[in-house]
Amino acid sequence: MATAAMDHSAVPRPSRLLAFSELHRAAFEMATLPLSSPLLYSAPRGDGHPVMVLPGFMASGRSTRVIRRYLDRLGYDTYCWDLGRNLGPKAIGHEGELLIEKLHEIHEETGEKVSLVGWSLGGSMSRQLGQRVPEMIRQVVTLGSPMRGHAQSTTVWRVYEAATGERVSSAKMQQQMAEISAVPKVPTTAVYSKADGVVPWQNCLVTESAHSENVGVYGSHCGLGVNGPVLYLIANRLAQAEGEWAPFEARGLQSAIFPSHN
Repeated sequence: MATAAMDHSAVPRPSRLLAFSELHRAAFEMATLPLSSPLLYSAPRGDGHPVMVLPGFMASGRSTRVIRRYLDRLGYDTYCWDLGRNLGPKAIGHEGELLIEKLHEIHEETGEKVSLVGWSLGGSMSRQLGQRVPEMIRQVVTLGSPMRGHAQSTTVWRVYEAATGERVSSAKMQQQMAEISAVPKVPTTAVYSKADGVVPWQNCLVTESAHSENVGVYGSHCGLGVNGPVLYLIANRLAQAEGEWAPFEARGLQSAIFPSHN
């Protein structure tokens, strides 16, 4: 596959223009979300299975309200992660034990496998859960999440080190990245935008397989959770019956909304 041939260690950071315009572009996406109503209402209904939504770096569950409310209306049993602000190991435990405990609680409570929707760092965590406890996970959808390459290619790596006390160049971080970049053990959709001003889009790609894919969208990194086409895509992916996962296909006018692969 084309994604496997890339040298992700050489991927540069997003441009300063993209980085500095992130908040303005995200605000625009939020303000224009109502214009996506026809697309959002056309999404298939959910089957009621549990879905946990994980926020991005330094964000709390409040940032995922739009995603969760939309999925609630479609009929999913939606959960906030309830671990406060996403400060990496400070939030989920040094070995991810607090996040695994939360996932286990949902799995035990519902008696069903849980789908995970993770934004940015939350998506990286979701991928890691998919590798470590695949028996509890139905599928994973990541939004602009770093999944390969070096953390120094992001525009926030210094902030991450200051906030978490964890060195991004440490052996532990390298081991975690190797785990996340491996072929997924559960059905996985990685959503990326070439206009991402935080994580270079090349590093947001999952290793493709018979049950994993990369889908491009138009938008900013900080606006992925309030982006109409992204919300529709999440709903489209989650609506697939368990054990019947298939790659996303943009049909008709959707081909103008979702850029061609890579």
